[in-house]
Amino acid sequence: MKSLFNQQDSEEMLQRIDRLTRHATRQWGKMELPQMLAHCVGVLEMGMGKINPPRVFIGKLLGRFFRSNYSNDKPFPKESPTSDELRISDAHDFETEKNRLRKCVQEFSAGGERGCTRHPHPFFGELTEKEWGIGMYKHLDHHLRQFGS
Repeated sequence: MKSLFNQQDSEEMLQRIDRLTRHATRQWGKMELPQMLAHCVGVLEMGMGKINPPRVFIGKLLGRFFRSNYSNDKPFPKESPTSDELRISDAHDFETEKNRLRKCVQEFSAGGERGCTRHPHPFFGELTEKEWGIGMYKHLDHHLRQFGS
């Protein structure tokens, strides 16, 4: 399983981020490219404990039944829901967000498992460090594929 805690997998993500151009068009979803980049920054910040969105009610009820989806080998489905705190709807600058995302990927990877949050995921609940690393890789993969990278 690929994980952002694996140096090779982290480097792969950085290369895919570098390949993005401001002219990339989304394959699905509603976010524009700079919004997606800002969203991914927020998700990585959540994984490092810099922001702590509250558990969503439906996640409290069902999250544990779907927890394995966060770190299994299947890609996230298109149009997957996100918590309100991580939804981006305002305008953002492409280059600024691209640079912020690169830095966040590097910081998350460098922090390793010890740098993961102990706060529960808004939907899935308590995650192990290994699940955070795999899930963050899958999340970035999902959104980079969304924009053809």
